Amino acid sequence: MSEAERLPTLHPPADEREAGFRPVECERCGATAMVAKFSPQHTSVQWSFESVRACAEFSARAAAGEQTALIDTCSSLRGSIDRAVREGRLEILPP
Repeated sequence: MSEAERLPTLHPPADEREAGFRPVECERCGATAMVAKFSPQHTSVQWSFESVRACAEFSARAAAGEQTALIDTCSSLRGSIDRAVREGRLEILPP
């Protein structure tokens, strides 16, 4: 057995920033964001460039002159997240 075969295989640790995140699709426009629920009140949403561009609410607000980086949330996605929790498609996982 060679020395390389005797050494343990090292695996990088999981990226905790992605723990618990699941894709949630907006029922209004189909934009998908990565979402984690850490409590009934604490929701973390990670938007990709593509999801921001696909979001109907973000697009309308940007057309009205708002900067998408300053928009707090999309109410349509918020409703989709709430429904995903109620239907068991998104779990509440404490950090």
